[in-house]
Amino acid sequence: IKTPRQAWTYNTGQRRVRRAPNVAYDAPGTASDGLRTTDDFDMYNGAPNRYNWTLKGKQELLIPYNDYRLHSDKVKYADILQAGHINPDLVRYEKHRVWVVEANLKENTRHIYKKRVFYIDEDSWQVAVTDIYDNRDELYRVGVAHAINYYDVPTLWSTLDVFHDIQSRRYIAIGLDNEAKMYDFSKQLNERDFTPAALRREGRR
Repeated sequence: IKTPRQAWTYNTGQRRVRRAPNVAYDAPGTASDGLRTTDDFDMYNGAPNRYNWTLKGKQELLIPYNDYRLHSDKVKYADILQAGHINPDLVRYEKHRVWVVEANLKENTRHIYKKRVFYIDEDSWQVAVTDIYDNRDELYRVGVAHAINYYDVPTLWSTLDVFHDIQSRRYIAIGLDNEAKMYDFSKQLNERDFTPAALRREGRR
Protein backbone atom coordinates (compact mmCIF):
# COMPACT_ATOMS: atom_id res chain seq x y z
CA ILE A 1 0.00 0.00 0.00
CA LYS A 2 1.77 3.14 -1.21
CA THR A 3 -0.50 5.59 0.61
CA PRO A 4 -2.25 4.32 3.75
CA ARG A 5 -5.83 5.41 4.30
CA GLN A 6 -6.13 8.81 5.94
CA ALA A 7 -8.99 9.81 8.22
CA TRP A 8 -10.10 12.77 10.31
CA THR A 9 -12.59 13.27 13.14
CA TYR A 10 -14.59 16.31 14.17
CA ASN A 11 -14.58 17.18 17.88
CA THR A 12 -17.89 18.90 18.57
CA GLY A 13 -16.77 20.32 21.93
CA GLN A 14 -13.65 21.96 20.50
CA ARG A 15 -15.15 22.54 17.05
CA ARG A 16 -11.90 21.25 15.61
CA VAL A 17 -10.98 18.65 13.02
CA ARG A 18 -8.17 16.31 14.04
CA ARG A 19 -6.30 13.60 12.21
CA ALA A 20 -7.50 10.17 13.35
CA PRO A 21 -4.67 7.64 13.73
CA ASN A 22 -4.90 4.00 12.70
CA VAL A 23 -8.39 3.88 11.20
CA ALA A 24 -7.68 0.64 9.37
CA TYR A 25 -7.38 -3.13 9.59
CA ASP A 26 -8.24 -4.52 13.05
CA ALA A 27 -8.48 -1.23 14.91
CA PRO A 28 -11.78 -1.34 16.83
CA GLY A 29 -14.72 -0.02 14.84
CA THR A 30 -16.14 3.33 15.92
CA ALA A 31 -18.79 3.03 18.66
CA SER A 32 -18.73 -0.77 18.36
CA ASP A 33 -17.78 -1.74 21.94
CA GLY A 34 -15.11 -3.94 20.38
CA LEU A 35 -17.61 -6.06 18.45
CA ARG A 36 -16.22 -5.29 15.01
CA THR A 37 -13.00 -4.13 13.42
CA THR A 38 -12.57 -1.11 11.18
CA ASP A 39 -12.29 -3.29 8.09
CA ASP A 40 -15.53 -5.12 8.98
CA PHE A 41 -17.46 -2.05 7.85
CA ASP A 42 -19.86 -2.90 4.99
CA MET A 43 -18.73 -6.54 5.50
CA TYR A 44 -15.21 -5.71 4.24
CA ASN A 45 -13.79 -2.25 3.72
CA GLY A 46 -10.08 -1.63 3.61
CA ALA A 47 -6.74 -2.68 2.21
CA PRO A 48 -6.52 -6.37 1.20
CA ASN A 49 -2.74 -6.63 1.59
CA ARG A 50 -2.60 -8.55 4.89
CA TYR A 51 -4.33 -11.62 3.48
CA ASN A 52 -3.82 -14.24 0.82
CA TRP A 53 -7.06 -14.47 -1.15
CA THR A 54 -8.45 -17.64 -2.71
CA LEU A 55 -11.58 -18.17 -4.81
CA LYS A 56 -12.92 -21.47 -3.46
CA GLY A 57 -15.81 -21.87 -5.89
CA LYS A 58 -19.56 -21.50 -5.91
CA GLN A 59 -22.34 -23.01 -3.80
CA GLU A 60 -25.97 -22.52 -2.83
CA LEU A 61 -26.68 -20.86 0.49
CA LEU A 62 -29.64 -19.38 2.35
CA ILE A 63 -28.84 -15.69 2.66
CA PRO A 64 -30.79 -12.62 3.85
CA TYR A 65 -32.51 -11.02 0.87
CA ASN A 66 -35.29 -8.51 0.17
CA ASP A 67 -35.50 -7.63 3.86
CA TYR A 68 -38.09 -4.89 3.38
CA ARG A 69 -39.88 -5.54 6.67
CA LEU A 70 -36.58 -4.99 8.46
CA HIS A 71 -36.17 -1.70 6.56
CA SER A 72 -39.72 -0.42 7.10
CA ASP A 73 -40.28 2.96 8.75
CA LYS A 74 -43.25 1.33 10.52
CA VAL A 75 -40.79 -0.73 12.58
CA LYS A 76 -39.11 0.72 15.66
CA TYR A 77 -35.59 -0.06 16.82
CA ALA A 78 -37.08 -1.70 19.90
CA ASP A 79 -38.96 -4.09 17.59
CA ILE A 80 -35.72 -5.14 15.90
CA LEU A 81 -33.23 -5.46 18.73
CA GLN A 82 -33.66 -8.46 21.00
CA ALA A 83 -31.44 -10.27 23.47
CA GLY A 84 -28.91 -12.38 21.57
CA HIS A 85 -30.10 -11.59 18.03
CA ILE A 86 -32.35 -9.34 15.97
CA ASN A 87 -36.05 -10.18 15.68
CA PRO A 88 -36.34 -13.24 13.39
CA ASP A 89 -39.94 -12.31 12.50
CA LEU A 90 -38.63 -9.30 10.58
CA VAL A 91 -36.05 -11.04 8.38
CA ARG A 92 -36.32 -13.31 5.37
CA TYR A 93 -33.91 -15.57 3.51
CA GLU A 94 -33.60 -16.86 -0.03
CA LYS A 95 -31.50 -19.65 -1.49
CA HIS A 96 -28.92 -18.04 -3.77
CA ARG A 97 -25.79 -19.07 -5.56
CA VAL A 98 -22.82 -17.47 -3.85
CA TRP A 99 -19.14 -17.21 -4.63
CA VAL A 100 -16.96 -18.38 -1.74
CA VAL A 101 -13.81 -16.32 -1.19
CA GLU A 102 -11.34 -17.22 1.56
CA ALA A 103 -8.82 -14.81 3.06
CA ASN A 104 -5.94 -16.24 5.11
CA LEU A 105 -3.61 -14.03 7.11
CA LYS A 106 -0.12 -13.79 5.64
CA GLU A 107 2.87 -14.95 7.67
CA ASN A 108 4.54 -12.24 9.77
CA THR A 109 1.41 -10.10 9.46
CA ARG A 110 -0.85 -9.06 12.30
CA HIS A 111 -4.65 -9.09 12.50
CA ILE A 112 -7.05 -10.45 15.13
CA TYR A 113 -8.78 -12.40 12.34
CA LYS A 114 -6.67 -15.29 11.06
CA LYS A 115 -9.17 -16.39 8.43
CA ARG A 116 -12.25 -14.87 6.83
CA VAL A 117 -14.66 -16.65 4.50
CA PHE A 118 -16.92 -14.43 2.39
CA TYR A 119 -20.12 -15.63 0.74
CA ILE A 120 -20.79 -13.21 -2.12
CA ASP A 121 -24.18 -13.12 -3.83
CA GLU A 122 -23.72 -14.12 -7.47
CA ASP A 123 -26.40 -11.71 -8.70
CA SER A 124 -25.38 -8.52 -6.91
CA TRP A 125 -21.77 -9.06 -5.75
CA GLN A 126 -22.90 -8.03 -2.27
CA VAL A 127 -21.13 -9.88 0.55
CA ALA A 128 -24.07 -11.63 2.20
CA VAL A 129 -22.38 -13.58 5.00
CA THR A 130 -18.88 -13.80 6.39
CA ASP A 131 -17.42 -16.41 8.75
CA ILE A 132 -14.53 -15.04 10.80
CA TYR A 133 -11.93 -17.14 12.63
CA ASP A 134 -9.51 -16.19 15.38
CA ASN A 135 -5.85 -17.12 15.75
CA ARG A 136 -6.81 -20.43 17.39
CA ASP A 137 -8.72 -21.38 14.22
CA GLU A 138 -12.02 -21.17 16.11
CA LEU A 139 -15.12 -19.48 14.74
CA TYR A 140 -15.04 -16.03 16.29
CA ARG A 141 -17.68 -13.91 14.58
CA VAL A 142 -20.33 -14.18 11.88
CA GLY A 143 -21.33 -11.15 9.83
CA VAL A 144 -24.69 -10.97 8.06
CA ALA A 145 -25.80 -8.29 5.57
CA HIS A 146 -29.57 -7.89 5.22
CA ALA A 147 -30.00 -6.71 1.65
CA ILE A 148 -32.75 -4.85 -0.16
CA ASN A 149 -33.12 -3.32 -3.61
CA TYR A 150 -33.09 0.47 -3.67
CA TYR A 151 -35.03 0.55 -6.93
CA ASP A 152 -34.85 4.33 -7.38
CA VAL A 153 -31.02 4.33 -7.51
CA PRO A 154 -30.93 1.45 -8.64
CA THR A 155 -28.69 -0.68 -6.44
CA LEU A 156 -28.77 -3.62 -4.08
CA TRP A 157 -27.29 -2.82 -0.68
CA SER A 158 -27.68 -3.91 2.90
CA THR A 159 -30.19 -2.12 5.09
CA LEU A 160 -28.60 -3.60 8.22
CA ASP A 161 -25.30 -5.35 8.96
CA VAL A 162 -25.21 -7.59 12.01
CA PHE A 163 -22.03 -9.02 13.53
CA HIS A 164 -22.44 -11.86 16.01
CA ASP A 165 -19.57 -12.46 18.41
CA ILE A 166 -19.90 -16.20 18.98
CA GLN A 167 -17.48 -16.34 21.88
CA SER A 168 -18.90 -13.47 23.95
CA ARG A 169 -22.49 -14.20 22.87
CA ARG A 170 -23.08 -10.57 21.92
CA TYR A 171 -23.91 -8.82 18.66
CA ILE A 172 -23.88 -5.39 17.07
CA ALA A 173 -26.36 -4.08 14.49
CA ILE A 174 -25.00 -1.41 12.14
CA GLY A 175 -27.13 0.82 9.94
CA LEU A 176 -30.40 1.12 11.87
CA ASP A 177 -32.35 3.78 9.99
CA ASN A 178 -36.04 2.99 10.56
CA GLU A 179 -36.55 6.02 12.79
CA ALA A 180 -34.29 8.31 10.75
CA LYS A 181 -34.58 10.24 7.52
CA MET A 182 -33.96 8.10 4.45
CA TYR A 183 -30.74 8.48 2.47
CA ASP A 184 -30.76 11.10 -0.27
CA PHE A 185 -29.21 9.26 -3.20
CA SER A 186 -29.81 12.24 -5.50
CA LYS A 187 -27.36 14.54 -3.71
CA GLN A 188 -24.55 15.64 -6.01
CA LEU A 189 -21.09 15.45 -4.44
CA ASN A 190 -17.60 16.39 -5.56
CA GLU A 191 -14.05 15.99 -4.24
CA ARG A 192 -14.37 19.07 -2.01
CA ASP A 193 -17.06 17.26 -0.01
CA PHE A 194 -14.49 14.70 1.18
CA THR A 195 -11.87 17.02 2.67
CA PRO A 196 -11.13 17.92 6.32
CA ALA A 197 -12.42 21.42 5.56
CA ALA A 198 -15.79 19.98 4.50
CA LEU A 199 -15.97 18.05 7.76
CA ARG A 200 -15.43 21.31 9.64
CA ARG A 201 -18.17 23.05 7.62
CA GLU A 202 -20.64 20.28 8.37
CA GLY A 203 -19.75 20.18 12.07
CA ARG A 204 -22.46 20.96 14.59
CA ARG A 205 -22.35 21.45 18.35
